[in-house]
Amino acid sequence: MEEYLEFAKDIAYYAGKIMIKYFNQNNDSSYKEDKTIVTIADKIINSYLIKKVKEKYPRHSVDGEEEQFGQSNFVWVCDPIDGTAMYARHIPIAVFSLALVIDGIPNIGVIYDPFTDSLYTAIKGEGAYKNNEKISVNDYTLDDIRTVCHCDMWSKAKYNVCKVFEKLRKKTYLNDIGSITRAGCLVATGDYSLTIFTGTEHKHCDIAAVKVIVEEAGGKVTDLFGNEQRYDKSINGALVSNGKVHDEVVNVIKKYIIEE
Repeated sequence: MEEYLEFAKDIAYYAGKIMIKYFNQNNDSSYKEDKTIVTIADKIINSYLIKKVKEKYPRHSVDGEEEQFGQSNFVWVCDPIDGTAMYARHIPIAVFSLALVIDGIPNIGVIYDPFTDSLYTAIKGEGAYKNNEKISVNDYTLDDIRTVCHCDMWSKAKYNVCKVFEKLRKKTYLNDIGSITRAGCLVATGDYSLTIFTGTEHKHCDIAAVKVIVEEAGGKVTDLFGNEQRYDKSINGALVSNGKVHDEVVNVIKKYIIEE
């Protein structure tokens, strides 16, 4: 696992260099069929990961948001740039995310924010770290004045969580920074208490690394309804929390969420 982690870290630092390279220039952004945005940096990073996995672990597969390779129970699940909409607009809120998912369970997680040079890492069962310093979630309740919660929603999302946000806003502060993966890191470090993610189709790429990092930091990551799920295929949304607020938020979601 240590070898896998070092491999993932090397990929992350390469990705960071590519992100910075194209950040302040024409990043050749365009829209995919699902109306989400992609840049040249996304494509370069995803292709580089596949090249390196083929060289180092040819029996493994890659499930990237932009490109896939092979079939295996050892899957490198990658979002080359989470927060692409912000990145394409030259707003420095975006991260690289990579997880090694074995039989559906993330065992290695690496998330890199090149704008702050922050590397978040975890091996399942061995704790979570930011730049080699151990991190942990907070223990705040929803109505604690220190609690901040992240909410993410878009027009094509399967679930309408407007009523959920309406209920939660009466107890806590809600905001959206433009990157679900970056927000997950903030839960892991204790800066946020919760993030709600409505992504489903191929959105395991956004959450796989978050799953292992947040849980190794003492938090909890499930689908929107509090259930465990696999991270080598599409997910049923995600609820990422410090653990303390998890059940309370699940109950609100079950009561007020609308499927569209």
